[in-house]
Amino acid sequence: MGPLVRAITYSTLFVGFVLVFLPARVLEWSGVTPPVERGFAQAAGVVVGLLGAGLAAWCIVTFSLVGRGTPAPFDPPRRLVVAGPYRRIRNPMYVGAGLALAGAALYYKSLALLGYLVVFLLATQLLVLGYEEPTLRRLFGNDYGEYCRRVGRWWPRRSSRHP
Repeated sequence: MGPLVRAITYSTLFVGFVLVFLPARVLEWSGVTPPVERGFAQAAGVVVGLLGAGLAAWCIVTFSLVGRGTPAPFDPPRRLVVAGPYRRIRNPMYVGAGLALAGAALYYKSLALLGYLVVFLLATQLLVLGYEEPTLRRLFGNDYGEYCRRVGRWWPRRSSRHP
């Protein structure tokens, strides 16, 4: 199975569970229902959510085409990915997922989803620091170290120059 098909398959399972199934359970458990009236918060939530989903999709395609792998830890990219959205920040897929969750929280005006987003962001930070960065340093050595010096983990750097 090619990298793009694998990436789409694994990402669909991840997105389906972490960004659809679990947030739906949070909404259900907290008693939040879809808003009857649509206003600014819902429109803004849709825009933010779509921007996040688009960013995450761009990352998935970049992982498969450039890195020849997937976002799944058990089938990672074979090459260091520093193209596409990874030129500006090191973890754009998580940023995209966070934006999608933030959009949903805004759409539903849900503090429970906002809390889920905070838990997601904390878990992501721990995963990145405890597993992903050490693994990437081990796999890609100096190339990854140089990439880290040039590109911010969560925010673009003002003066980062890209080859």
